[in-house]
Amino acid sequence: MTARIQFDPVRHREAFSAMLNLSATVRSKLDHSLMHLIKVRVSQINGCGFCIDMHTKDARLAGETEQRLYLLGAWREATVYSDRERAALEWAESVTRLEHQQVPDEVYERVRRFFSEEELVALTLCIVEINGWNRFSIAFAKPAGDYQPGSVPRSA
Repeated sequence: MTARIQFDPVRHREAFSAMLNLSATVRSKLDHSLMHLIKVRVSQINGCGFCIDMHTKDARLAGETEQRLYLLGAWREATVYSDRERAALEWAESVTRLEHQQVPDEVYERVRRFFSEEELVALTLCIVEINGWNRFSIAFAKPAGDYQPGSVPRSA
């Protein structure tokens, strides 16, 4: 696969900077373990190979277990996630898929049991952020598999 556009901080400074600022806000507001799980799961849903590669490697480097990463696609059946993580994963799936152009009330009610209003805004911002990165990577056909942790800037 050959990238259509090399979307990077040198060639596309303003757009890349805007996305990095969003990323920095997410990192400052959300538990990093949960953030990694959300980014991997949303990337799986969207089929973004580059982002799956990146965020699984970053999650492992941050201490996430292989088992929890392997089971993300089947999180409902897995026993390795807390109730809070399950609520966040369900929220992430609903916000990403927007089936019937809405997030069901029951999904909202479940996530609110575990997240304050401020935490839910941060969680939703994380979902919006990774959906944005997924769409850049998919639209521009960014190849997957050769990401090295630390090779992508984290701030503008």
